[in-house]
Formats: sequence, structure tokens, C-alpha cells
Amino acid sequence: MKLFEASAIAAGRVILEIYQTGAKVRLKGDTSPVTEADEAAERLILAALARDLPDIPVVAEEEVAAGRIPDVSNERFILVDPLDGTREFIGGHDDFTVNIALIENSVPVLGVVHAPALQTLYLGGGNTAEKVKLDDTDQVIARMPIAARMRSASPSALVSRSHNCDATDAYILKSQIMERKTVGSSLKFCLVAEGVADLYPRFSPTMEWDTAAGDAVLRAAGGMVSTEDGAPLTYGKRLPGLRAFENPPFLATGRPSERG
Repeated sequence: MKLFEASAIAAGRVILEIYQTGAKVRLKGDTSPVTEADEAAERLILAALARDLPDIPVVAEEEVAAGRIPDVSNERFILVDPLDGTREFIGGHDDFTVNIALIENSVPVLGVVHAPALQTLYLGGGNTAEKVKLDDTDQVIARMPIAARMRSASPSALVSRSHNCDATDAYILKSQIMERKTVGSSLKFCLVAEGVADLYPRFSPTMEWDTAAGDAVLRAAGGMVSTEDGAPLTYGKRLPGLRAFENPPFLATGRPSERG
């Protein structure tokens, strides 16, 4: 966990430097935006992981975009999204994150989500999840345990700022959810994990590096990320009709009542 935390903080520092001076944007082959912040942060994280965990393959967003995909058939690998919420970053919103997660047997068992502009990290592994506050020099000033809440009588939902879709809106209407808040990046998982909201429905496309770290935090906080049939979301997927590592629609939720 310390390696993931330190790598995410260091990557966040690089991202903020570019955020404050302005980033040049170009489009990848799938027309999604990428900046030098994405690439610089990924290089830093990959170098740290290669140094300290050389035997664990790493699936990283920009590496995959360049066609460099490692073999993850041994069921233990790392997923990296160096800058989740690139559109938020470009648009001047502070809700972008650095995501690093360890996958074992298709399950996210350890995750770090760092929101550098908010000076906040979320960590999750085992049955322990915490929120970490940083000062202006990236030193830890507080560590607080977090836990997902049981669904309230008037549930609140989080939706994507940049990737909302009609299917998500239809689900919210059908479920009679009266309160909704728009948030970017993997922070949505973390807000459910700390009990700020009840659920995060997602019906527009995501990739595993978008979700794994936030998923790990939420599971450690007592919540769950499930597919439409109620099964836990898995990782290292090759699903019919989807790209490698693409997620199906999912629902991230807080603590079920039976867990009490």
C-alpha cells in the first residue's frame, strides 16, 4: 500500500504542475483526449512499480493505447489510470484522480485513488478503507477510517459529469432516486465508500483502469460493485462484444442492510 500511495502522490504532483500552467491536448485513436500530464504521470508510476514490483505485470491506460499489453493470465496484475477524468482536468475542474489497483484472481484487493487538486487520497484493502488528507507539501495531516452507509429511504446517486447517458437517467428515474449529484472520475466510488452517497450507476462505457482502484476502496468500506445481473464486477476480462478490459454496465452501492 505504501508504494501505491507514494507513487500516486508523486504522480499527482506532476499532474498539478501541468494543470496550473495549462496542458496541450490531443486525441487518441478512440477520440478520447490525452495530455502530457497523463503521459508524465504514467511514466513515473510505471518506473516505481518496475523498480519495486518487477514481477507483477502492469496494465496502464496509455500503454494499452500504444498497443503495449502485458500477459495477465497469471491472475495477479496491476491496473493504472494515471489521470482519470482527463476531461475534468482539461475543463478546469478539480475532480480528477490518479488510480492504482492490485488485482488478484479477478478481484481488486488493493486500491489507491488520489485527487491531487483536492489534497485527498482514498485507500482500500482487505476490510480497511481510509481517507487521507494532505497539506500543501503533500505530507499526511490526517488519516480517517471510512465506511459505506446502508441505503437510505431517500437514496442519493452520483452520475458522471462527462459520460452520463440516457440509460443511466432511465435507471435513476425507474428507481425513484430524487437526489443526484454530478461528479467526475473515480471519486464517485470513494464518495459512496465514505457514506456521502448511496449509489453510482454506470451504463456508459468504462475500462478496468477507470474503476479498479475505486472499486477496491468501496469493497473495503463495505460496499460492492455489481453487474446488471447482480454478480461482482471482475477484472482481466475478455467479454464478447467488448474490448479487452472493457467493463459492462455496473452499479456501485453502499452497505446492504443485511451486513448491518
